[in-house]
Amino acid sequence: MRYIFDFSDQLMVSIFKLGGHEGSKPELATWLAREGEPGFVLCEDEKLARFLNGLIIRNRGSKDDEPPEPEQFLSNNMVLRKLKIALNLHADDLIAILGLNEFTISKHELSALFRRPDHKNYRECLDQLLRNVLDGMEKHYRKAR
Repeated sequence: MRYIFDFSDQLMVSIFKLGGHEGSKPELATWLAREGEPGFVLCEDEKLARFLNGLIIRNRGSKDDEPPEPEQFLSNNMVLRKLKIALNLHADDLIAILGLNEFTISKHELSALFRRPDHKNYRECLDQLLRNVLDGMEKHYRKAR
């Protein structure tokens, strides 16, 4: 998200704060380091949930005075849902974003990703699909500048 929208360190820290995490630039640097580099630390699901919640609050506003409780475990489906909400994306928008990578998906297949996990038509969002969404978002939003 940082690269897609060209967020500064300070803006990233402020988005985390909106989500309820008092982070710092040095902590952020450990999460943004490449895997295998000295100082690399994997961002925990709970912290990523706080960031995505903060992004929703930044872009769409807050429903309450307090940020929502973050999930302790994030599936790709949850990440996709939070991005969809934060960026106010509709099915056609996501299909177009995926199309930038020549990845096709129908509205029915897409809607299955947003169903409850116990629903009979629920489908898991695989890593490949989420990567294509993020890559398509990069092409879409960086081109727009």
